[in-house]
Parts: sequence; structure tokens; C-alpha cells
Amino acid sequence: MTTQSVILIGPMGAGKSTIGRMLADALKMDFIDSDKVIEERSGAAIPWIFDLEGEAGFREREAQVLADLMQEPPAVIATGGGAILFPQNRQVLKAGGRVVYLKTSVHQQLVRTAKDKNRPLLQQADPAKVLRQLAEVRNPLYFETADWTIDTDGLSPRAVVRRILKLLKE
Repeated sequence: MTTQSVILIGPMGAGKSTIGRMLADALKMDFIDSDKVIEERSGAAIPWIFDLEGEAGFREREAQVLADLMQEPPAVIATGGGAILFPQNRQVLKAGGRVVYLKTSVHQQLVRTAKDKNRPLLQQADPAKVLRQLAEVRNPLYFETADWTIDTDGLSPRAVVRRILKLLKE
């Protein structure tokens, strides 16, 4: 159905990993979570990388992984929420395949990430405030990078996958 990668971008809690796995199954493609690749290559969990190297160190690792993944055979790729922060990442993603922005509300993010301790940026006093601030900066970059935007609020992962498959056919 597609000869290029399908790259999922969006904030934490948008469903990139869940939807990515289901989409990869439907397309008979490999699924790659860029955050998992970063952890495998560094031998450390993302919160530990953030603690040791700060966000800047993590973002450098992320940029290298994304550039490398775009050289691999086509796959469904879920990116980290902040992958679009570096201008070179946005260019690499756009050139690497079809980019789908999985848009979601701050409320939905809070529901989906409430129990997840693997989110360094949410380990502060007011996760809602953090998510609103991140959305203000990142949402325009997601729109700029994406070929398509799908609002995932109120949709099941299966419904989102169906929408992406329909877009890929057109």
C-alpha cells in the first residue's frame, strides 16, 4: 500500500505507539518507536538520559536516531513528542515519508499519561500547566511538519488507523 515510511508525530499521550503498532500490522510493515531505539542505543532509560545529559543531550541523540531511521527500509515510525523541536528533524521527517500529526487535547493527554512515570517533562508539580506550555510551542511545529492531521480525541485507536489507511490510499 505504501512504499515509504509513515511517521507519527504529536504530543505525549496522543497514541503514537499504540496506533503505530496497529497501523504497522495493517500495512504489513515494521513498527519502530524512536524513543525505544534511543534507549537501546544508549543502554539507558529516557528519564536517566534527561537527568544526566539534560534535554539538549537527549535531543542530540534523538536527531541522530531519526536521521538513521530515515535511511532504513520503510516502516511505521512513532517519534517522541519533542522530535519536531529541531528544524533539521522537521526536514528529515518530511523527507522521510508521509507524516501524520496525531492531535489531542491537554485533557486527553492528562488522562492517557496519568500513571506513566517514564515522562521526564511531567514529573513536575503541575502536569497540566506543563502540557499547555508544550502545546503552545509544539503545536505549530506539528502542523508545519505534517502531511495530515488527525484529531484523536474521542476516537478509538482502530478508528484512527482506519483514517490513516484511507489517507494513504488517496
